[in-house]
Amino acid sequence: MIQPRPPARATKALLQPGSIGPVAIRNRLVRAGTSETLATRSGEVTEPLVTMYRDLAVGGVGLIFTGHLYIHPRGQSTPRQAGIWSDEHVPGLRRLVEAAHEGGAKIFAQLGHAGAQSRVTGVDLVSPSGGHNAMTGRHVAEASEQEIEEGIRAYVAAAQRAMEAGFDGIHIQAAIGYLMSEFMSPLTNLRTDRWGGSPENRSRFPLEVVKRVRDVVSEDRALIMKMGLVDFVPGQPGLELSESLPRAQLLIDAGLDGFEVSVNVTSLVSASVKPYVGIDRRRAAEDLLFHRLWKDPGEEAYFRSWARAMRERVDTKIVLVGGLRRTQTMEDVLESGDADFIAMARPFIREPDLANKVAAGRTGLVDCVSCNICLMHEGHHPLQCWRIPRRRLLRHALYRFTGGLKRGELVDLQAGYEDTPTGVAASATSSR
Repeated sequence: MIQPRPPARATKALLQPGSIGPVAIRNRLVRAGTSETLATRSGEVTEPLVTMYRDLAVGGVGLIFTGHLYIHPRGQSTPRQAGIWSDEHVPGLRRLVEAAHEGGAKIFAQLGHAGAQSRVTGVDLVSPSGGHNAMTGRHVAEASEQEIEEGIRAYVAAAQRAMEAGFDGIHIQAAIGYLMSEFMSPLTNLRTDRWGGSPENRSRFPLEVVKRVRDVVSEDRALIMKMGLVDFVPGQPGLELSESLPRAQLLIDAGLDGFEVSVNVTSLVSASVKPYVGIDRRRAAEDLLFHRLWKDPGEEAYFRSWARAMRERVDTKIVLVGGLRRTQTMEDVLESGDADFIAMARPFIREPDLANKVAAGRTGLVDCVSCNICLMHEGHHPLQCWRIPRRRLLRHALYRFTGGLKRGELVDLQAGYEDTPTGVAASATSSR
C-alpha cells in the first residue's frame, strides 16, 4: 500500500498548532488586518464582508485579524470601513465571528482609532498634539483632557461589544500612525502634561487603554496589540527601540498576551507595505511586471530584526507581519524563535486558500507580487486583487487615467452595491 507523502519540510512549523493567551489556534498562519471597503457608509457589516471572512476560514488560516474596526465616529480611517462604535454594529460583527468559526478559524477584533490620519472628509480629527499629519497633510488640533478620556472609554466600549459579538480576542491597533501610535511617538506627542513630555508619559494612553480593556475581556479570550516600535519619517529622529521595548514590557504587565510587530508613525505608506517583496525576474515576467525585470527583489520579513529584539527583552507571544512571501522564510522565522506566528495581508487577498495550499505541500513564493494596486483603491473600491483576472488591470488603468484615484471620491466598482448590511458587491464576491 502506498503511503501518502507528508508535506514538504518547509511547511511543518507553519502547520503546528499554537496559542495566544488562552486561545488555541490550529496553525501558525494569521490573516493580518487590512482595509476592506466592504461595510456600509455607517460601518455595518455586509454580506460580501462575511463571505470574505468565511473564505479565509475555509481556506485554512488559523487566525483572522479583522480590518481596523473604528471605535468612534471621529476615528474612522476610510469610507466603507467597518465600525464597532455603536451597539447596532454587534449583530453584523457576530456574523463575521460565526463565519470564521464555521471554517475552523479563530478571529480577533482589531480595535482602532485613526486619530489625525483619517482620510474621511468631514471628520473632526483628534490627536495628542496640534499640527499637520505627516502622511495626509491634514491639520489637527490638540486633544483636550476630556477628549482623551472619551477615546479611552471608546476602546473599552468597543471591547465590550466585541465580547458580545463572540470574538476570540481583542487586537488593539497601535501602529502605522493611528491615534495610539501618535501618543507613543515623540514626533507627534509634544504635550507637556501627564500625557506627554517623557517616555513614561507617552506610555500613559496605551497603558490606560490596556488596563481598562483587560477588565472587560473574558478570561477565555486573548488581548494583544499591533505595536509600532520605530518611527520612520525621513530626516526626523523619532521613536526608537530603546523607548518602545521597555514600553512593551509595561504593556505585558498591564495585561497583554502578545504583540504584532510593526512600524509606528511614518510619512511613507511603503514603510509598512513595501512593494515587490521577493519578486525575482521570473515572477516579474509571469505577472507582467516588466518594469521589475532588471530590479532586485523587494526585502522579505522587513520587521524581523525588531521582532528578534523584542524576543530578547520581553517574554510574550510575537506575531511577525511585513513581507513574508516564501514558505522557507516563514519556516525559518518560526524555527529560529524570532516569532510565534506568521501574519500576512496582501497574499491572502489574492489567495484566501493559501493556508490549505501550504498544508498540501506548497512551498516557495506566494502568488502575491506586492504590487500594491489593491492599496491604491482603498476607500474607493471593495478589497480585491487587481491582477486576477487580467482584465482587472485594464479597469485599474482606466480608473487611474480618468483621475478617479486623485479625486478621492468613493466610486463603487460595479452597480448593485447597496448601502445596507445585506447589500452585495458583485466585484467583491467574484474576487474570492
